[in-house]
Amino acid sequence: MTYIPKPGFRHPGAAVNAIGYARRDYEGAVSTLCAGCGHDSISAAIVQACFELDLPPHRVAKLSGIGCSSKTPAYFLGQSHGFNGVHGRMPSMLTGANLANRDLIYLGVSGDGDSASIGLGQFAHCMRRCVNMVYIVENNGVYGLTKGQFSATADEGAVKKDGAVNPESPIDLVALALQLGATFVARSFSGDREQLVPLVKAAITHRGAAFIDCISPCVAFNNHAGSTKSFDYVREHNEAVNRLDVIVGRGEITAAYAPGEVEEIVQHDGSILRLRKLAAEYDPRDRVAAMTYLEERKAAGEIVTGVLYVAPDARDLHDHLETVETPLNQLGDEELCPGADALAAFNAGLR
Repeated sequence: MTYIPKPGFRHPGAAVNAIGYARRDYEGAVSTLCAGCGHDSISAAIVQACFELDLPPHRVAKLSGIGCSSKTPAYFLGQSHGFNGVHGRMPSMLTGANLANRDLIYLGVSGDGDSASIGLGQFAHCMRRCVNMVYIVENNGVYGLTKGQFSATADEGAVKKDGAVNPESPIDLVALALQLGATFVARSFSGDREQLVPLVKAAITHRGAAFIDCISPCVAFNNHAGSTKSFDYVREHNEAVNRLDVIVGRGEITAAYAPGEVEEIVQHDGSILRLRKLAAEYDPRDRVAAMTYLEERKAAGEIVTGVLYVAPDARDLHDHLETVETPLNQLGDEELCPGADALAAFNAGLR
């Protein structure tokens, strides 16, 4: 992977957030992706979200697999922890890291090939186990690194640049995430910064498995008239179910809104996800209704974006396993190896 660092200079007049960081401090290396790639827009949204949330970069761990999308963690949060693994194995690596140190904010970046093909099983178990993470799939419907073959998310009937037609049904990762138990499910578009930045902020503040499927057109192989994941197609068929903002819980917040205009969802950590409804009677707290709505709009040829589902009372993997509050990597030998007597007492309790 080509790595071109950015100059360390920061303009003395640059705006800083509450912890003294400028937006530039959340950036990474210079991108080597194709000019105009939607993945770079997603990286920019992540940078903006972390800047606005006042996150110390050293509290974030970013992990990825293989593909154009999995290169992008090099282009944001250069001062954060990072690990680039093998193809399709990002979820298991992140799960292990999360179990060892629950104090970090985990950001997993993947692609439609990385998550919907070789990594599909890992994606499924990560969602059903409710690992506390933000899982972003940069979805372009092709294998961009290997010259544009259809991926498992390419729509049936989609046309490649060379005229070939995809004969296979697509895997809808949003529908899978809903079915598997993810507690925050959203879809967005790399060309919609206004929607994507607050979506990333909401996912970061959510406790549990937060999944964002972000359609990100490949300018080299999948941004033409026959593509269902091109910039023009997504803009023409985008059905946004809500527009949102995130209010971080740092004290009492009061507001008054006319009935029916806004839905407020209290997150597990006390922050509030505020949804301004655009679709009539859409309730993001109803998992079954979300799945039904997704299929209805899909049949109508629309791509649904926005927050599709949020579980206000979400629990994560540590809750299910009843692990201690202290991160496991901070426990000493006495806590981790209490001795033969403790083991005997534990075994006796299972008889």
